[in-house]
Amino acid sequence: MSETTNKIALVTGAGSGVGYELAKCFAEDGCHLVLVSGSEDELQDIATDFRAHYGVRVEVIAKDLYQPNAASELYSEVRAKGIKVAYLVNDAGPGFYGNLVETELDRELAIIQLNVGSLVVLTKLFLEDMIARNEGRILQVSSAVSKTPVPYSAVYVGTKAFVQHFTQAMVAELEGTNVTMTALRPVQEGELASPDRVARAGYNAMLHETDAVVSDLRKRLA
Repeated sequence: MSETTNKIALVTGAGSGVGYELAKCFAEDGCHLVLVSGSEDELQDIATDFRAHYGVRVEVIAKDLYQPNAASELYSEVRAKGIKVAYLVNDAGPGFYGNLVETELDRELAIIQLNVGSLVVLTKLFLEDMIARNEGRILQVSSAVSKTPVPYSAVYVGTKAFVQHFTQAMVAELEGTNVTMTALRPVQEGELASPDRVARAGYNAMLHETDAVVSDLRKRLA
């Protein structure tokens, strides 16, 4: 029996890609789920599939985490339902490419809100509960480029650098507790790191209380 069996994981960005695959990892190990993304129809289809194949309970919450108040609303809804989140996965955060002087400012600010603002709110609020119980794990999805400036993706990469440093700082703050935090740094999805491989690397690292993991062996060696 896995340590996740009959516990509850909340996964943002669960509608597709790495977020979906991470949710699937939990479901395969008997962990109940709260799935979060902007599309309720997409989540309901996934929930139906997971219930049928893995016999887990799945709660669906459609929430647009680009919006400033969405993260706190999500936390309040989860608390109102009496759900105790043992595992928090902050995965929501698609890439964005373009010359800064040509891209829309509102879009850049939305990326910052999603990748930084909402992530911090969810981390802080659920972390307070975990510390009170002295139990819990948080997986933050960063990026392999979080330590390297990337032209034409300055804002996105800047937010991922924040996630990386924020996580490393929190690892130190959490010493002496039974709460852990892990940063997953995926390489670009494709031949080297398909979403399922990225998810499995992050999931295993979280369970083994690893501070950070790069999702592809050849990238780690480089």
